[in-house]
Amino acid sequence: MASSRGQGGIQQLLAAEQEAQRIVNAAKNEKLARLKQAKEEAEKEIAEYRAQLEREFQKKVIQSSGDSGANVKRLEQETDTKIAHLKIEAERISNDVVAMLLKYVTTVKN
Repeated sequence: MASSRGQGGIQQLLAAEQEAQRIVNAAKNEKLARLKQAKEEAEKEIAEYRAQLEREFQKKVIQSSGDSGANVKRLEQETDTKIAHLKIEAERISNDVVAMLLKYVTTVKN
C-alpha cells in the first residue's frame, strides 16, 4: 500500500508541477502581450506628439515667412525712400560741388 500511495503522491506532484508550469507560461504570455500592447500605445502617443510638434513647427514657419515678406517689403520701401532722398540732396548740392571743383582747378598757387 505504501508504494501505491507513493505512486499516487508522485503523480499528484507531477500534475501540480505541470499545472504550475502552465500557470507560469500563461503569466509570461500575458506579460509579453501587455508589454507589446504598451509598446504599441507608446509608439502611437509618440507619433501623435511628433505630428503635433510638426504642425506647430509648420505653423511657426508659415508665420515667420509671412513676417519676413512684410519685413522685406518694409525694407524695400525704406531703401527707396533713402535713395530718393539722396538723389534730391545730390541735385541740390551738385552746382556747389561743380563750382568748388572749378575754383580749385582754375586757381593757381605759387
